[in-house]
Formats: sequence, C-alpha cells, structure tokens
Amino acid sequence: MSALEKHQDNPAPVAIAQTSNPVMDMIRQAVAAGQPLDVIRELKNMATELAAEEAQRAFDKAIAAAKAEIKPVVRTEKGHNGKYADLAAIADAVDPILSRHGLNYRHRTAQANGAITITCILSHELGHREETSITAGADTSGNKNSIQALGSTQTYLMRYTLVAALGLSTTKDDDGNAGGAGELVSIEQIEQLQALLTETNSDVAKFCQVMRVESLAGIPAKRFSDAVAKLNAKKARAAA
Repeated sequence: MSALEKHQDNPAPVAIAQTSNPVMDMIRQAVAAGQPLDVIRELKNMATELAAEEAQRAFDKAIAAAKAEIKPVVRTEKGHNGKYADLAAIADAVDPILSRHGLNYRHRTAQANGAITITCILSHELGHREETSITAGADTSGNKNSIQALGSTQTYLMRYTLVAALGLSTTKDDDGNAGGAGELVSIEQIEQLQALLTETNSDVAKFCQVMRVESLAGIPAKRFSDAVAKLNAKKARAAA
C-alpha cells in the first residue's frame, strides 16, 4: 500500500480553529462532522443573534461613555429666535469623542408631499446602529427661494436629529460662564406635535416662530404641554 493510500484510509483529524464565539466553534465542528445543512443553518442563525446582542451591548456602552465626556454645546450663532449651536459647532464638539468610542454618524434625506425627512444614523464599529428621524416643511421665512427653503430645513433637521440621537444639550454663550440648558422635547413628543400640525394644517416654520424656537426639536420639554395646548386650541376653533 502506497503512502497516499495509507493517508486516504486514515485521514488526519480536522483541526478546529478556536474563536471567541462558542457557536462559531460548534458550526466548525458540525461542518467537520458532516452534519445536515439545516443544523448548520440553525447554528449560523444563533451566531448571528449572539453577534447582534454583543454589538448592541457595545453600542450602549460606547454611547454612555461618550455622553459622559460630551459637554453642552455653546449657542453662538444668531437666528431669528435667538442664538443656536450650528451643525459645525456640534460636530466639532462630538466627533472626536464619538470616534474614540468607535461611534460615527451620517444623515439620510427623503422628500415627499412638500416635507423633508432627515434621518440621523448613529453606528458603532461592531455593526449596531440606531436611527432618529424628524420631518418638517420647507422653511419659507425670510423671502427664501424654493431651494434655499429646502436647504434651510435640511440644515436644521440635520442639527436636531443629531442632538436628539445623542441626547445633547446646548447652553447660552455668556462670556465663558455658561450654565446648563433645560431638557428638550423627546422624539415621541416631536412626533405628537407633527401629527397635530398636520391635523390642523399648520405651517411648521410659523409654529416654531410662535414658540420662539429654531425647530420642533428645539422646544424645551417644560413647554411641550403649552405647544400641545396651542395646537389643540386651533383644532377646537376649526371644529366649532
């Protein structure tokens, strides 16, 4: 018997590479043992679920660590309703910290029925991501043309989706002695206001002017009930 025939009759055991995921080890062993495809597929699904859970835990841990380092962003830009922190200032404050913790973000834009939806996608290096979306109509204040109106809305929605996604706060510029600002409305509260605005056929930009804010996301949480009351009063007048 040749050396080759002896090798074929007594094949060397398959080496199983060690991994940090026990399910992946089980998959390798199942493949080596010739297990049925449905068994291997089920093990792969288990590995995917475990990886997703690990990625979410890592995301949550990174967000908590980053938020502990991020300071309130100073509002230095002048707007129609007072000062605000522009997107560049927010990015300068958060980008280096997010990067250190394996986090990054990007924005996705959609447009339908005259409204713009901006979605901030906050991602972690292990793959978990979460999305925060806000919708508003074009900002036609200040004699803007149609393109400028869309651009203005897009800019402030990018700003406020990022603020909402990270749970940031902004603070007044008081010559270096800034104090903390109040909590802003939540995403759920913004969605409730958007629904009322649509129901009452209200212009978002004009309503924000009444509330003296740059956007719905800039409404202080303590003024949410006041905002709802204003819209409900308008709805009641329309129904009378």
